[in-house]
Amino acid sequence: LSPERRLQGTRGQGLATYRELIGNLATKTRPEGGALTLILDRWISSVQAQAAQETGLQPGDPALSAAVDRKIVAVTSQISELVHGFEFATLLSKYYHAYIEQDDETRMKVIRWFRGEYALKREAKEALGVNIIITDDDWYDYLKLFAVFFRLAGYAGMMIMIDELVNIYKIPNSITRQYNYEKMLTMYNDTLQGKAKYLGIIMGATPQAVEDRRRGVYSYEALRSRLAEGKFSRPGARDMLAPVIRLEPLTAAEMLVLCDKLAAMHAGLYGYSQSVTDEDLAEFIKIEFSRVGADSNITPREVIRDFIELLDLMYQHPEMKLADLLASEEFTYTKSEAVSDDAATAFAEFTL
Repeated sequence: LSPERRLQGTRGQGLATYRELIGNLATKTRPEGGALTLILDRWISSVQAQAAQETGLQPGDPALSAAVDRKIVAVTSQISELVHGFEFATLLSKYYHAYIEQDDETRMKVIRWFRGEYALKREAKEALGVNIIITDDDWYDYLKLFAVFFRLAGYAGMMIMIDELVNIYKIPNSITRQYNYEKMLTMYNDTLQGKAKYLGIIMGATPQAVEDRRRGVYSYEALRSRLAEGKFSRPGARDMLAPVIRLEPLTAAEMLVLCDKLAAMHAGLYGYSQSVTDEDLAEFIKIEFSRVGADSNITPREVIRDFIELLDLMYQHPEMKLADLLASEEFTYTKSEAVSDDAATAFAEFTL
């Protein structure tokens, strides 16, 4: 999310979020995004293969085309029963026939519609004969339709991942914030009550953006009562099946493993022999976690930034050694006399 992309808006912010989600649609074979066309084409190919296997007919046989048409209708009829499903199914059928007839222009028009790129109903009517477009108000309904379609196309379902929920927390207008939280409540209720089949939603936010009773998610009482933590969870024993999952900070030992993998990746990227030893890594992590309050406040971003800088310097100046850089005055300012008992224990664990 961003100031231009929200769950609900009056100037296209919700539709912008939908476009971003569809544009980033990914599968195992297309992890970089833009997988909508691939999924549609594979769906048609799989339906053709199933029809050929069931009937024993060869490609090009009119009877096979009729069998494929019946299977396509069977899929689209299941979707047409849902909200906005009739238009969605009509466009799936148009895409199928354009695919069969090798009409690339019509295929691209349908893809444009699925991506929410038509701004006016008149444009969609002229291009595809449907008198409806995806808007700020109903974009979430189409995500539910996509989830059902993907299931029918052979996938387990669809997982939506939305980060930077803090952008809703930052909205200055309280009414606009409430509308966005209301959309979150709709998503929560739909998934909990089975109205959003085969759809999972993960949202990322800071603790303040969730728990602030004045502007955060918990400022919307209906959400707070559903999402608030119960009385029994505690650090080290969190309920990972709850609607809100608190991410525990990485421990010193976990950060050590992360830096070890980063060192290997850095050496592979720039094509040199890795010279960082386990002792060097342990000393680096020890210094990083020796900062005052580091055991609870340090973030992977800070550690990664410092570590990559060290690796870059060693790559650009081969005569430098990590141990020398760690002992330099420029880096040792981060050292602290006060190290918590937990941090000291962690150091002892991974330096043995």
